[in-house]
Amino acid sequence: MSTLLHSSFTITSSSSSSFSHITPFLSSPRISLRNGVKCKVIGAVRLDNGRPSPAEFAVSSGGSAIPSFLVAPNARIQDLVNGNDTRLRIFSGTANPALAQEIACYMGLELGKIKIKRFADGEIYVQLQESVRGCDVFLVQPTCPPANENLMELLIMIDACRRASAKNITAVIPYFGYARADRKTQGRESIAAKLVANLITEAGANRVLACDLHSGQSMGYFDIPVDHVYGQPVILDYLASKTICSDDLVVVSPDVGGVARARAFAKKLSDAPLAIVDKRRHGHNVAEVMNLIGDVKGKVAVMVDDMIDTAGTISKGAALLHQEGAREVYACTTHAVFSPPAIERLSSGLFQEVIITNTIPVAEQNYFPQLTVLSVANLLGETIWRVHDDCSGGIEPYSSLGID
Repeated sequence: MSTLLHSSFTITSSSSSSFSHITPFLSSPRISLRNGVKCKVIGAVRLDNGRPSPAEFAVSSGGSAIPSFLVAPNARIQDLVNGNDTRLRIFSGTANPALAQEIACYMGLELGKIKIKRFADGEIYVQLQESVRGCDVFLVQPTCPPANENLMELLIMIDACRRASAKNITAVIPYFGYARADRKTQGRESIAAKLVANLITEAGANRVLACDLHSGQSMGYFDIPVDHVYGQPVILDYLASKTICSDDLVVVSPDVGGVARARAFAKKLSDAPLAIVDKRRHGHNVAEVMNLIGDVKGKVAVMVDDMIDTAGTISKGAALLHQEGAREVYACTTHAVFSPPAIERLSSGLFQEVIITNTIPVAEQNYFPQLTVLSVANLLGETIWRVHDDCSGGIEPYSSLGID
């Protein structure tokens, strides 16, 4: 008789990692009385012939009118009475557990216990290790490479939460795969971004929290609410800490499609001037730089894009900037996909620094001296609090978070 083999991946709250290479966005975690609440078994009420004993309703010495069976040591009921209860749960998939752990640490919570394993034939098994009945559940799972594996895992996690009677399920997708397939550029092409949005919706998600979608219209593909946040505040905060004269800065868009993103970035970066690299693409993952619109001579050029895949576009743009007399070139991006040969291109000496965020985990062998990784954990954690509390992101100092 053949034996079914499988490999397992279990995420528990006791897991810990070192994040010394990551620069945080906000300096201190959010403190809330709700953070200390844990599920406890409610004790039985002592009854006298089917009725509560008079002693149970005795007024305490402190003058409280709460019956004695509604006060400590039954801390769970006390939390309900005080209004300090939270039904918020955060679970992580296998795509980026380090980011999920950082988010939970910022929020003062523990990651939910979940069992995820893969059978010998590649099928994915998910089981929640704690109750989520009536809870507000957030599932942290970017659909980064391997995109199909991580997407399927997210769908099964959503289904598991739905069948466990979760009240609300929010898919926290720091990096939304298939976002580039958002329109038809040629006949008989698929629009995979819409297909993936339908899959997430049909799986049972009530809301999506995404970071720096490739194009804004992707939000319209979902039939459920989408909270779209931007990684710009994290990168801007880091650039502000560097000693670069504002008069020497110029923000560069690596292609015409990213002009709106670069213009918004330049406005917040001391209203720096804007330059545009004109690019002609002859095929997928193949780019050719034609010319430069704008002046970069003697300036520090900051190239801004939403993602770096093979780094062909941004590296050819950097070479053109050096030819046009740029003193230094910085590359700033939210999503570091880093498909080969991206590392060789980025570490070739064209860039003074490559600034990315941890929406996608970077393998240790892909680190190089010019690479700086910033954390979006506090950004996402603050957004999760606001979604859970039904708040808006338009209040200073968080108006730059891009939360609607």
